[in-house]
Amino acid sequence: MNKYELIIEKAKEARSHAYAPYSNFQVGAAALLKDGSYVLGCNVENISYGLTNCAERTCLFSLVAQGYDSKDVELFCIIGSTKAPISPCGACRQVMNELLPRDCEVVLANMLGEYKVFNNSDLLPYTFEEIEHVE
Repeated sequence: MNKYELIIEKAKEARSHAYAPYSNFQVGAAALLKDGSYVLGCNVENISYGLTNCAERTCLFSLVAQGYDSKDVELFCIIGSTKAPISPCGACRQVMNELLPRDCEVVLANMLGEYKVFNNSDLLPYTFEEIEHVE
């Protein structure tokens, strides 16, 4: 198995823990750390939809809560049951921009075995950090 297939398996494991009683759309995310360990996250829904948390953010918030930061992440993956490899929402792209290295590879996968690999910077171009502020 290559590194992409390994992290996809970890994201599938995370997906199996999803709490999605309203949408029945389970999503998993996994971060491979430079020390070889993984941090996992799944989506957690709430009847008040605005309080729902995506798998990507659950994973990254957990990573921070465990004392890690962006420099510790080697690879990131998201998986869902979609026709094409899943794509993160805008809120998750912003959080990924801040909590993953800009050059981190991000694997977008589906349950059909398909995946695409992007750099984190490709998923959110023209970030707040790239805009020069004028006073």
